[in-house]
Amino acid sequence: MNDPITMTSTMTYRAALDAFLASPASASWRDLSVFRDGTVARACAAVDAERAIGQVVAPMPERFLAALTLTPLDDVRVVILGQDPYPTRGHANGLAFSYVGPPPLPRSLVNIYKERAEDISFAAPADGDLSGWAKQGVLLLNTALTVREGATQAGSHLKLGWRAVTDAILAAVSQRRPHVVFMLWGLPAQAKRGLIDESRHLVIASAHPSPLSARRGFFGSKPFSQANDWLKAKGEQPVAW
Repeated sequence: MNDPITMTSTMTYRAALDAFLASPASASWRDLSVFRDGTVARACAAVDAERAIGQVVAPMPERFLAALTLTPLDDVRVVILGQDPYPTRGHANGLAFSYVGPPPLPRSLVNIYKERAEDISFAAPADGDLSGWAKQGVLLLNTALTVREGATQAGSHLKLGWRAVTDAILAAVSQRRPHVVFMLWGLPAQAKRGLIDESRHLVIASAHPSPLSARRGFFGSKPFSQANDWLKAKGEQPVAW
């Protein structure tokens, strides 16, 4: 397997978007208005413009829509909403909080594993790959789908056009799915709460699992047991966290 830290891509984000829309994986998502009216294409163009002036952007173009690729709209049972991809070089892979690479794990993911261990007594694995959650219907989405790489670049693409995209994705999940758990981690994620029909869905809002905020309400929030208890009460299958 290639080391994600050393992998680079010459593909543009616009070309990656076109490839996604042409693939069977986009079948349940491509009818959203943001894919048809140019909203996503404009965000991709803005990201490509940043790369053109020398900015390094994460995740790679081939991975920035991985959350939608691995979790079709018709399968969504849980949404975990973070802020933006990991800005540390090689960490982001298109799935919020997921990490595939050598140790150490990103600190936010370490805290997620700590809370899971306290909540449902599930020991932390050695790797950070959360694609197994995605394949069970857990949409691992960030409020921005890209970020500049760099220690001080967190949030650098939050105003680059992604807001309308992720709003549309969340609204579609709320409108089209019968019973979904929305885990809103951090203030940017909680700002999306108005898009969710809480008469049909469960919202679990807490602090972000970042080391800067985890002790202000993420630890002890028990999101994993809450989600599974609610899904089972609605006749849905629990998630194998």
